[in-house]
Amino acid sequence: MKMLYSTIGAVLLLGMSGLFIYSTSLKSEEPKTISFFSLPNEIDFAGEKTPLHLVDVRERLDREMLINTNLHSTTTLIIKRAKRAFPVIEPILAKYGVPDDFKYLAVIESGLTNAVSPAGARGVWQFMPETAKEKGMEVNEIVDERYHLEKSTEAACKYLIDAKNKFGSWTLAAAAYNGGMGGVNKQITNQQVNSYYDLLLTEETSRYVFRILALKQIMKNPVAYGFDIPSSQLYHPIETQKIQVDSSITDLAVFAKNLGINYKILKIHNPWLRDRKLENKSKKTYVLEIPVEGY
Repeated sequence: MKMLYSTIGAVLLLGMSGLFIYSTSLKSEEPKTISFFSLPNEIDFAGEKTPLHLVDVRERLDREMLINTNLHSTTTLIIKRAKRAFPVIEPILAKYGVPDDFKYLAVIESGLTNAVSPAGARGVWQFMPETAKEKGMEVNEIVDERYHLEKSTEAACKYLIDAKNKFGSWTLAAAAYNGGMGGVNKQITNQQVNSYYDLLLTEETSRYVFRILALKQIMKNPVAYGFDIPSSQLYHPIETQKIQVDSSITDLAVFAKNLGINYKILKIHNPWLRDRKLENKSKKTYVLEIPVEGY
């Protein structure tokens, strides 16, 4: 009987230990506290006022603000990358007369990285191959200028200007960047309205401008939304020197070593080089960026 009680006690102790471990693991898996905030009283995209007095418009913005505020690591990385990418993007937008707010379109397209989509879009501005070629970029197995931030930004400007001329609205131009000019124009014709905020669009396109607005609001007021990042922790621009090349390079690794860097650093600063060599039978002039320091 004494042995029976000992066995029962051991089982109970084991059970209680298991319960304690289980409850502890549950506690560690509890979701973090979600940050809440007040929506701005007013907001605009490219100078075009967002009609926040409409219930569905306020709720659509609220959704994207809530998501991006609580995707803390993702939004933190975007803010850090912007310190390096925006100084490249901003003057090109200004040169073409495209509103500065379109830099946030690049943010939501790629997170300011050379992303690759399942559909085949690539680069910070997420161009498909044919659209990229139509806008003057070289796209092949050796050189893919969708990965060239300056040239892809210029191509994006050309597309957005065409869309603005077609629709008469920068907001609709932004929507067309996602949904295509044909797709947006079809819905305008079918629904007989000419405002993005009045159109019923696909899930992705209906969220698109609101995602831009949300990132704009957060990135312009980071501390107010919980992103108090010291300047020293941002990804600052790296000084580079430009080198012109108008002939083929048979081995980019050897080429890089001759410049005092390595293959990895060459590719980081020139991601549009897609092979281990640069074939250039046409003697086209390419401009490579080589870091002065910081490698």
